[in-house]
Amino acid sequence: MQDWLATRVNASPQNKAIITPEGTCWSYDDLNRQTAVLCGYLVKLGLGQGDRIGVLMPNSLYYVALVHAAMRMQLVLVPLNIRLSVEELQYQIEHTECSAVFCSAETISTAKKLTGCAQYTLEHDGVADIPALWSTKPAEPVWLAEIDLDAPFAIIHTSGTSGKPKGAILTLSNFFYSATASAYRLGVLPNDIWLCVLPLYHVGGLSIVLRSVLYGTAIELHTRFELNQVEKALQERQISLISLVPTMLYRLLHEKRSAWTESLRLVLLGGAAPSEELLSLAKSHNVPFATTYGLTEATSQVATLPPDKALLKSGSVGRPLLWTEVTIQNTDGERCADGEIGEIIVRSPTVMQGYYQDPVATAQAINNSWLHTGDMGYIDADGDLWVVQRRSDLIVTGGENVYPSEVEAVLRQHPAVKDVCVVGVPDAEWGQRVVAMVVIKDGRHVTVTDLVAFSRQHLAGYKQPRFIKFVDELPQTASGKVHRSRIQELLS
Repeated sequence: MQDWLATRVNASPQNKAIITPEGTCWSYDDLNRQTAVLCGYLVKLGLGQGDRIGVLMPNSLYYVALVHAAMRMQLVLVPLNIRLSVEELQYQIEHTECSAVFCSAETISTAKKLTGCAQYTLEHDGVADIPALWSTKPAEPVWLAEIDLDAPFAIIHTSGTSGKPKGAILTLSNFFYSATASAYRLGVLPNDIWLCVLPLYHVGGLSIVLRSVLYGTAIELHTRFELNQVEKALQERQISLISLVPTMLYRLLHEKRSAWTESLRLVLLGGAAPSEELLSLAKSHNVPFATTYGLTEATSQVATLPPDKALLKSGSVGRPLLWTEVTIQNTDGERCADGEIGEIIVRSPTVMQGYYQDPVATAQAINNSWLHTGDMGYIDADGDLWVVQRRSDLIVTGGENVYPSEVEAVLRQHPAVKDVCVVGVPDAEWGQRVVAMVVIKDGRHVTVTDLVAFSRQHLAGYKQPRFIKFVDELPQTASGKVHRSRIQELLS
């Protein structure tokens, strides 16, 4: 079969493909022409089928063109987090054996510090390693006879809480099934515009690009999450969908000054468990949100609770998507009863091939086609999934298990607490101790003694925080999630 962009151009060349906040608009025909020029250049560089290329760029039109060029030429994308240090980036390009790294004017200084790979800048007017790339001259299209849906398409590194990150190998088949299953759950309308603020170096952002070309719908692509810019788009333009992590939605709702566009039919909320406060706030603003659960190893979405049910069943992430099976397993490998907490395991055509050059980790993660997520949760009598906690975040103190989310939920109930993260730190006697980092609301005051006394009203003794540190804000990852491993490191 042809690559998806070529197929889309044959069907609807003038459909809007990408819109920027500054007003640039590419049709699918425009995107295809840029992709063809880029393919020609990649051939001149000597790149071909199976070669791995790093992409160290913020979201941009040219990043999207590179995604489609990689599909057309059957290159393997290695999206790189632009917030990583040179040392962290060096590990990832060496681990995946990237022969080239493509960057922007914003990231070229970092890219030039990387060794063992060539660096190329995709820019109109920045540092121009390839000045003729975006020429308006017609280019000879580069086609392969057919694309292989089961060949590796992207290697996306998981953030993990310890050790080196692992590279999840995702195929076009994974993305195809994910896009189709998501459409069955969320629906697709001809004039949909999906506002993309998630970085394309994360599976959530990359999925939006690939879904949209299959659907024939448009993306409004933002370089990054900028509060005022996103707020303006939601107020003034015909945005249909937006994917956010809870922190982003929290900030948007607290800055909301006027009504959002009536065309907004869905806020897909994932990446971390939203607080009850946030869900209540979203309800009060009549925001049509859907809570979702997913992970890189399953190509984003696994289960999603649509807006009509999210209002009635706060905290659940709903039922598995089309073709996806989810079950809960105890430590003996037995299926848990309804309501019983255990490990969430997933079987789906969206599950990765494995971890790149890591057969041991792959064997630990995938057993008999089932992906062991490491996440803890349960399925209720209605068949809806509830995610309780990451297993990697589970605290074991004195032989007792403590779920950080439970302690966090209690501390958040204190009227002076704005946000909190609970982690375990090593302890010679107890194995781990429960500690907390807390953000206090503006104008409020509370002491450690006050919080511990409050907590003791709700939780058993072994669940109490043994140390509390007050901070102005919690450290976050590039995707806007609370950076638990960093907090653990600071509090240790």
